Amino acid sequence: MDLGLKGKVALVAASSRGLGFAVAEELAAEGASIVMCSRSSESIQSAGTSIAERFGPNVLAISGDLSESNDVQRVFDRGIEKFGRIDILVTNAGGPPAGKFANLGTEAWEEASRTLLKSVLDLTRLVLPGMKQHGWGRILNITSIAVKQPVDDLILSNSLRAAVTGFAKTLANEVAADGITVNNILPGYTATERVKQLAQTLAEREGSESSKIVSRWESEIPMRRLGTPKEFAALAAFLVSERASYITGTSIPVDGGWTRSLF
Repeated sequence: MDLGLKGKVALVAASSRGLGFAVAEELAAEGASIVMCSRSSESIQSAGTSIAERFGPNVLAISGDLSESNDVQRVFDRGIEKFGRIDILVTNAGGPPAGKFANLGTEAWEEASRTLLKSVLDLTRLVLPGMKQHGWGRILNITSIAVKQPVDDLILSNSLRAAVTGFAKTLANEVAADGITVNNILPGYTATERVKQLAQTLAEREGSESSKIVSRWESEIPMRRLGTPKEFAALAAFLVSERASYITGTSIPVDGGWTRSLF
């Protein structure tokens, strides 16, 4: 299936590893030019080189902390300088610390808000004018299954990713007539470093082993296994493609059936 992504330019946030890297890799394989970014200069350069060596030179890898507005602006400006436009925005951010409300202070909430919510607002605000000008655009937010079914001990993620969902649904209606779609993709338990770290944190708290935590998660998933980043990236590529031009305002889980809700 030709997704119609050849010649498009995608900005993929937090793309040095995990889900972000998998999405950037999938879009590059489909012929899109890629702007990649993450906090670590060494990691993002390595990731960018890996993709460019396999799929071509149209990759720009930039270090930047997207919780900081100045870095968001710099990443966007470098992308425009190199490629002239941004057609596709994939927002993404590492998950905030696990914890219960009583153990998380104001600073933790403010940092998580900058990382999970404000970065989405800043990036969207920058890319929308160009998308409207060209009459075509795709905004895809990587959130979490927690927005449909909150996960214990993840109150920061549960709360702030839900805020992104409300923002995206409202924005989708505002820009639909401009040829711009806005959707959310919800990863479930996927074999990434973030999920391994979460398993380790829970294991230490429970006096258990991380492998047992993972086994418990797998027992709750109808497919009885964790997902892979590549499986996740396949849906992401479709949602930002020409083929998905009539899909907007949606939140789609990629979770092996874990979510129990009807909608």
